[in-house]
Amino acid sequence: MDFNIAVIKGDGIGPEIVDEAVKVLDKAAEKFGHKFHYTRVLMGGESIDTYGVPLTDEAIAECRKNDAVLLGSIGGDAAVSPWYKLEPQLRPEAGLLKLRKSLGLFANLRPAYLYDELRAACPLRDDIIGDKGVDLVIVRELTGGLYFGERKTFVADGLKTAVDTLSYNENEIRRICRKGFEIAMKRRKKLTSVDKANVLDSSRLWRSIVEETAKDFPEVEYSHMLVDNCAMQLVRDPGQFDVVLTENMFGDILSDEASEIAGSLGMLPSASLNETGFGMYEPSHGSAPDIAGTGKANPLATILSAAMLLRYSLNLDKEADAVENAVSSVLKDGLRTGDIMSDGMKLLSCSQMGDAVADRI
Repeated sequence: MDFNIAVIKGDGIGPEIVDEAVKVLDKAAEKFGHKFHYTRVLMGGESIDTYGVPLTDEAIAECRKNDAVLLGSIGGDAAVSPWYKLEPQLRPEAGLLKLRKSLGLFANLRPAYLYDELRAACPLRDDIIGDKGVDLVIVRELTGGLYFGERKTFVADGLKTAVDTLSYNENEIRRICRKGFEIAMKRRKKLTSVDKANVLDSSRLWRSIVEETAKDFPEVEYSHMLVDNCAMQLVRDPGQFDVVLTENMFGDILSDEASEIAGSLGMLPSASLNETGFGMYEPSHGSAPDIAGTGKANPLATILSAAMLLRYSLNLDKEADAVENAVSSVLKDGLRTGDIMSDGMKLLSCSQMGDAVADRI
């Protein structure tokens, strides 16, 4: 089968890590009889340098023509880069926000998986990690809630007052719920919906829509958990979670907490999906301009993001498994980049790590 993928290499280490992910995708395509066609799209700093804006309308249109988008990283060193002397709406990160909105990417997936070989990097005690380990994905609603509600600052009774509005309608909730249950069906068929239903009306509506949606997924075991309890349970017993479904602000906070449990940002992929399954896939880490061009970057988060692209946008589960298993094999063989290096391991460059994963597909 043939598939079309828009490639945004971006800034900093972005070109290096994307090249390695493409290398691995091509090896998977060769192995399983597919063909991936790539279209280069500019966004962020490189788009500013070329077109004067972080994202053009033509770039958005090009992305829409493809089955998915693979993204490296966006942005530079704010202290020295001329990009950050521009108005906020013209800075690199504005392109990323515009693209997410333009493509309707409402569902953010942030897996947190702790490889046995990297247990020493996890801040949790080994007895807390236990035999179950850490293998969860947070499904975060990305385009609604407190971050997108009406806000204002005004003077009331002589006091400065600020108001932020947390608003969701049932359709916004229903579509992210369906996405969460669909992802649970691809995993261990367990979903924990996180809210604050003991206080918030929006959470009570959220909970009712979860229960309604669950009827369409009888194989999935689901439960509700208050957000403060979930924050505690993530560090007390992370192995209990499979899919964690939650609204925008709660997901923002919990996904950062979960990423720390996994030991290194260099290992964490992410995806943002729309209602059709089209998605943008990117590592959770930044552009690391201080090591750009040195070969020190860890491409594994981007390679694992490519595996998510195979699984969630192209519905190629076997191919995704092959990529993820290849990453696991590399770690078991003691191969490391500098950010996950430990005694007795073999240090690889960014391109060498990409080669090592591709060789194991």
